[in-house]
Amino acid sequence: MDKQRLTLSVLTLLPLAVACGTGTGSSSVTAAHATGVTGVHWNVDSLTVDGRTTRSPGGAYLRIDRDGRVSGNLGCNGFGSRATLEDDHVDFGDVRMTEMACGKTPMAFERSMVRVFGQDTFTTAVKGDKLTLTTRDGDRIGLSREADIPLRGTKWTITSVGVGDVARPVPAGAAAYFVLDQRRGALSGRLGCNSVSARATVRDGHITLGAPRTTRMVCDASLMDTERALLGLFDSTVDYVLDHRSIALTSTNGTHVTASADK
Repeated sequence: MDKQRLTLSVLTLLPLAVACGTGTGSSSVTAAHATGVTGVHWNVDSLTVDGRTTRSPGGAYLRIDRDGRVSGNLGCNGFGSRATLEDDHVDFGDVRMTEMACGKTPMAFERSMVRVFGQDTFTTAVKGDKLTLTTRDGDRIGLSREADIPLRGTKWTITSVGVGDVARPVPAGAAAYFVLDQRRGALSGRLGCNSVSARATVRDGHITLGAPRTTRMVCDASLMDTERALLGLFDSTVDYVLDHRSIALTSTNGTHVTASADK
């Protein structure tokens, strides 16, 4: 059954309504979670419409979180939605997306993606690192799993820090990052102003950090406030959640930090 279609214009921000499936903004995740569909960064490899397959121009991806939230890119523009997953089927709710102008090839691919997303329920099929979404009309989106960035050896640039329910972005100009060295069993980095190092042991979703060793420079007040907050991670056991190219850290004293992998 055809659903409402999207008309693209150029260089505006579009709070889009594409009526995909029967979603109304709510979401649920059932057996499809067990098949490995959710919690994965899926790169879009190809799109098959009316028997004709087009390779992705690159940059298109889909992610369905375990709570049903959907994010991704259609070839040029980013989008978000909600998903309802039952058995081997997925319905997408209303889609909201940006609207930017890109080259001719990405835009043509995006228009085709939008038309396919406007159709009925997709059947999901996971085989190894591949996912195929197929409409009732036989149109298909071919995707492949992109592995999470390695925890160790990656330069993690800190993007926010907080305590309890309060978090704030790292100030502009702050040199705040860390790297975990498996061979040395250590963490090194910067806290916004000063360099830092400490012993670090990674085990079972936790990082045990020793006492911090830092340089003794004095910087702008906002950088020093950030540094004091980040020091709350040390001399404690820190829970971590790795999600593709981002990581969230939470210490036993309630300090929480988010960071992203350098490009």
